[in-house]
Amino acid sequence: MQMVMSKQNYPSITATTKARGDLAETQSLQQLTAAGLTLLKRNYRSPGRGGGEIDLIMREPDGTVVFVEVRARQQSAFGGAAASVGRLKQRRIIFTARHFLSRLTVLPPCRFDVMAREADAWVWLKGAFEVER
Repeated sequence: MQMVMSKQNYPSITATTKARGDLAETQSLQQLTAAGLTLLKRNYRSPGRGGGEIDLIMREPDGTVVFVEVRARQQSAFGGAAASVGRLKQRRIIFTARHFLSRLTVLPPCRFDVMAREADAWVWLKGAFEVER
C-alpha cells in the first residue's frame, strides 16, 4: 500500500550526506508518529560482518512491529528512492530484524516498510517487501 505524505523542506545539495540522511529519518519519524506509530528503536544495528542497520523500528497501535527503511533522493534517476532498496539491502534489513526479534519472548506480527522521498513528497510504502520463505 502506498501513501503520499506531506511535502517538507529538504537540505541543500551542499549539506553532507549524513546530515541529509539524519533529516530524512527525522522527517519520516515525525510522519509515522503522526500516523499513530510508536518509536521502538532508531538506527538499530546487528553485529557481525553480515549485519546491517534498520533506520526506524516502530510499533503500530495493533502491536505490529514495523521495520522502516528511509530513502531520499534529490533526483529520480535509476528509479528513485524506493527502487534503491534492492535485494541485498532487503536481506540485510531482514537479517537485522531477525536479530532484533530474537531478543523478544513473544514474536509479534511484523512488516517491512519503506519511507521514500520522491520529488517533493514522502511516499510511505507499507509492506514494501516480505521475507522469502
